[in-house]
Amino acid sequence: MTPTPASLTLAMTPPLQYLLRIADTALIHAQRLCEWCGHAPILEEDIALTNLSLDLVGQARGVLTLAGQLYCGTPVLDEDQLAGLRDERDFRNLTLVELPGRRAGRDFADAMLRNLFVAAWLHGLWTALQASTDAELAAIAGKAVKEARYHVRHAADWVVRLGDGTAESARRMQEALARLAPYLPELFEADAVDAAAVASGLGPSRAALADPWHAIVVPVLADARLALPAPGAFRSTGSRGLHSEHLGYVLAEMQSLQRAYPGGRW
Repeated sequence: MTPTPASLTLAMTPPLQYLLRIADTALIHAQRLCEWCGHAPILEEDIALTNLSLDLVGQARGVLTLAGQLYCGTPVLDEDQLAGLRDERDFRNLTLVELPGRRAGRDFADAMLRNLFVAAWLHGLWTALQASTDAELAAIAGKAVKEARYHVRHAADWVVRLGDGTAESARRMQEALARLAPYLPELFEADAVDAAAVASGLGPSRAALADPWHAIVVPVLADARLALPAPGAFRSTGSRGLHSEHLGYVLAEMQSLQRAYPGGRW
């Protein structure tokens, strides 16, 4: 029997949470990027951002499929159920990706800067996951790291173009950096879930991603005449299931069809 939204509850074991942090971050980031289709400053970028979104959906699908088969217990869940029937508190994405990218006062500067931050994080993560003791996860990582490499290059080109561009584009980039920077510490905040993944060989701790992330991001920001501010006291908690007010709106749109016709086949 296909689970209904009310019956789809998960026992959040450390391996499952670890995989959901990866898959949910890719999935929600994809949703935010695809909002730019038809709204980007040039036609080519409409297509480019949609293609990046499809890459991320593919990454999310692979990891969700693995999670549903091996780490969700019984009955086995597929990627559509995990993406479309979980409630907000069961998502484990980084808060950074659920922030508005085209609405609520944000603009293209926010989208490009966030894409750089997330792509650099995923690049470091996929690189390390190629050595995972889970052979399927390692195989997913082997493909995904190539996509992440291109995502970094695409975002970096725009960040430099805007940051080192006109006075108006530079101002918007500075403002976007100020909005996004408070959410960056969560990218590298290790906890018991990370420790369990390291101990089992499933994957790296988020703390281990800090150095490769900075190695990519800091030179790009320097070329864009930007610099990371010092971390403040605020810590976001989306990876623990405690989200901003924005995720509910993303899920209401993303899950509407699956919730209206759970298990539907087309």
